[in-house]
Amino acid sequence: MTRGGADKNRDAPERRCLVTGTRGGKAGLVRFVVGPGDVVVPDILGRLPGRGMWLTADREVLETAVRKRAFSRGAKKQVAPPADLADMVEAALLRRVTDLLSLARKSGAAVAGYEKTKAWLVSGEAEVLLQAADGSERGKAKLRPPDGPDSLIGIMTASELGLAFGRENVIHGALAGGGLTTRVVEEAARLQGMRAQHVGDRPVGKGTTTI
Repeated sequence: MTRGGADKNRDAPERRCLVTGTRGGKAGLVRFVVGPGDVVVPDILGRLPGRGMWLTADREVLETAVRKRAFSRGAKKQVAPPADLADMVEAALLRRVTDLLSLARKSGAAVAGYEKTKAWLVSGEAEVLLQAADGSERGKAKLRPPDGPDSLIGIMTASELGLAFGRENVIHGALAGGGLTTRVVEEAARLQGMRAQHVGDRPVGKGTTTI
């Protein structure tokens, strides 16, 4: 899987990024449409009506699109992207990942907590390791991703993971194989792109690895 979760399957429809010009599967891109009042709206699920405009799931790329009026070129008319569009996309992707993790938990495809996570890793049931970006590095080092760094999602904070698992905080978690896990991996990759250059109070993005 390429950066941002782009699918290498050539049979899948390709979309072109407005800024980079690169083409790829929809998994590594974010779709935008023009809403009422000619305002640019992110379409995370890809279901909104209207002509779609696509950007690589990367905060710097999106900010470049706003700065260089790429949305107006793509829409072939003057449109107005919100000043906080990058934050809107990040927040929407976070909700998406959280919702999918919650579904995985309810279906029995995800567990949280050090002991349960360790047990799944030892038994081979875990396909993906979840670790909070703001968790203790010493504590996180005790658990290794089942297939190396490419099977680690480490871009969410403990409180964000906790929300998905119905707890206050979660540092360690694991996902079994299956369709839901595949979707979590793809959406987490898009979220990582939106957080990779986002520095601030939250210790997310930098120094973490996502599938």
